[in-house]
Amino acid sequence: MCRNIKTLFNFEPPATNDEVHDAALQFVRKLSGSTKPSKRNEHAFNHAVEAIAAVARELIDTLETAQEPRNREEEAAKAKARSALRFA
Repeated sequence: MCRNIKTLFNFEPPATNDEVHDAALQFVRKLSGSTKPSKRNEHAFNHAVEAIAAVARELIDTLETAQEPRNREEEAAKAKARSALRFA
């Protein structure tokens, strides 16, 4: 799957609409195999991004968990440490 799509559920503060839209955009780019659609496919591409973003937002808003919300800074630090080990 696309490495640029990050987990958005159970964070404090919650995921923004921009983050959800960006994840949807990355997903559609991966599925379509293009970063920028042709003029002919632009409407279908943008429609897919908006539809997926709406469904993703609904999913994130309705999921439930008993775990404490994750801290964005801590998760970013963990990812940076994993990256340093991987590319060292």
